[in-house]
Amino acid sequence: MEAKPPLPPFTLATAIQKVRMAEDAWNSRDPDRVIQVYTEDTIWRNRAEFPSGRQEVHAFLARKWVRELDYRLIKEIWAFLDNKIAVRFAYEWHDDAGQWYRSYGNENWMFNDAGLMMRRHASINDLPISEADRKFFWPLGRRPDDHPGLTDLGL
Repeated sequence: MEAKPPLPPFTLATAIQKVRMAEDAWNSRDPDRVIQVYTEDTIWRNRAEFPSGRQEVHAFLARKWVRELDYRLIKEIWAFLDNKIAVRFAYEWHDDAGQWYRSYGNENWMFNDAGLMMRRHASINDLPISEADRKFFWPLGRRPDDHPGLTDLGL
């Protein structure tokens, strides 16, 4: 099994690093890249969907990014302990009719000894916003290091 550092038990520095790596992967909007950090038998709860295993997660992500256009995500660490990390996040996207949304949520993650995520439990709420209310303006892909995070944006 390939290790995905940083490995548990996490320190504040390694937990922050793990959160940023997850944010970067999700901002790629590439299901092939994203699933590589999950165990083969990963179990998720995402809103009302419960994908399990890399294949189901891949299908879930592919559907997600067909529907959620111009997706930009910011994650921020909330807490950590041993092999667990809790994050809060917000992402902006629009549907094919041009309606913008900001989706807010929390995730609880649990990792194995190799640093692969075994469990991901997400609670998410979608808020319709006007295009003028958007706050995430970097080019698609990785959020620039100098772009404000959630706390700095007042989210």
